[in-house]
Amino acid sequence: MSKRVLTTESGAPVADNQNSASAGVGGPLLLQDQHLLEKLARFNRERIPERVVHARGSGAYGHFEVTDDVTGFTHADFLGEIGRRTEVFVRFSTVADSLGGADAVRDPRGFAVKFYTAEGNYDLVGNNTPVFFVKDPIKFPDFIHSQKRDPFTGRQEPDNVWDFWAHSPEATHQVTWLMGDRGIPASYRHMNGYGSHTYQWTNAEGEAFFVKYHFKTNQGVRSLSAEQAAEIAGKDPSSHQTDLLQAIERGVHPSWTLYVQIMPAAEAADYRFNPFDLTKVWPHADHPLRRVGRLVLDRNPDNVFAEVEQAAFSPNNFVPGIGPSPDKMLQGRLFAYADAHRYRLGVNHAQLAVNAPRATTAHNHGRDGLMAVNAQGRHAKNYEPNSYDGPVETGRPLSAPLAVSGHTGTHEAPAHTKDDDFFQAGELYRLLSEEERRRLVANIAGGLSQVSRDDVIEKNLAHFHAADPDYGRRVEEAVRALRED
Repeated sequence: MSKRVLTTESGAPVADNQNSASAGVGGPLLLQDQHLLEKLARFNRERIPERVVHARGSGAYGHFEVTDDVTGFTHADFLGEIGRRTEVFVRFSTVADSLGGADAVRDPRGFAVKFYTAEGNYDLVGNNTPVFFVKDPIKFPDFIHSQKRDPFTGRQEPDNVWDFWAHSPEATHQVTWLMGDRGIPASYRHMNGYGSHTYQWTNAEGEAFFVKYHFKTNQGVRSLSAEQAAEIAGKDPSSHQTDLLQAIERGVHPSWTLYVQIMPAAEAADYRFNPFDLTKVWPHADHPLRRVGRLVLDRNPDNVFAEVEQAAFSPNNFVPGIGPSPDKMLQGRLFAYADAHRYRLGVNHAQLAVNAPRATTAHNHGRDGLMAVNAQGRHAKNYEPNSYDGPVETGRPLSAPLAVSGHTGTHEAPAHTKDDDFFQAGELYRLLSEEERRRLVANIAGGLSQVSRDDVIEKNLAHFHAADPDYGRRVEEAVRALRED
């Protein structure tokens, strides 16, 4: 029986649902990709009024202090001198569950930092893992649909979860992270944070560098077993919120040390795998961690709704000296996050206290709309250029330009010599101790054994075999044993 043709909402057939249209094989994405924009825009509007992802969260205020000189790599003002402090707001979250879900669950954690800099707000929106499940944003809505509650049963279905992963071999690395010992953090204070994506830094001379951010917890990494998490979630579904709130209230201020990996832009094209692939890490042997500063949280919000639930982070909020890379997932998020906030909070969400600049003042021509409070006075003009002393452009780009070439169209990511969906998952497995491997295998088998279709199980087992023969063998044996019980 032939399958129906996938179409856009207007009924046009979709030629490629796996790769977004880009400017050349490795270039940035194109606004003309109607299918991508339609998928992301519709995805952002699927829940009212809570966030579609990262709905359940906690937040706190604090500061970031520069401890090491990085001015040779970026001219960002807030990173300009040792000792400089910048006020921050950080929001932590679980990804898949709703606002009423529990904190102690096996799920990635959001780690979003808003720096209130003198040159505007800089949002660094990441997770507690350095990688992700997919590498192209056109697959993101499908991935989240597979993880959310099934439209018929109303619960998360192993068939859906593992069926998507079976058809997405690039997810094997992140699945290994998620099902391992760090899959359930003991608290927000006891986990690392990562920018995950590759970003661009530009120095005062215009030299470009690609960077990855690592926030290492100074409290030490602590995680829960599945059994501990189930008990805690039953006793206090808000366990992470409780821990963060009470720690700060009693004067125990959590902190993280920020490190970056730095790659000169010229090295990217010939790196052994695609450095803009969100499913991969940069080995520290190639690009060692370089310390930047210290993040400290020392003040709880006065109103969770006003300051945590209405906090709006968007990775397209850059400041001079920092910009995007050709990372496809990042490129998609540059649109999707801001669009989600316009839908959820309104077009004037940046005027809310938690989102407004604090070390400077926003001057633009964005007026009116729902809940507008920036009337700007009777003599202000909302167009540019004008003859009335309005704000003007600087002519100075925030970051270095990205070179593009080739034909427009949907392209698979450019192939590098060592590109592979399974190698890094195998490397991670081989780094684990025997006890960590045992728990990882048990966690995977516990979910995969509940899948009803044998072909979906076999596809997933093939991914683990490809990552490491021992990894695949042990998962296969554990799944078989559970299905025979």
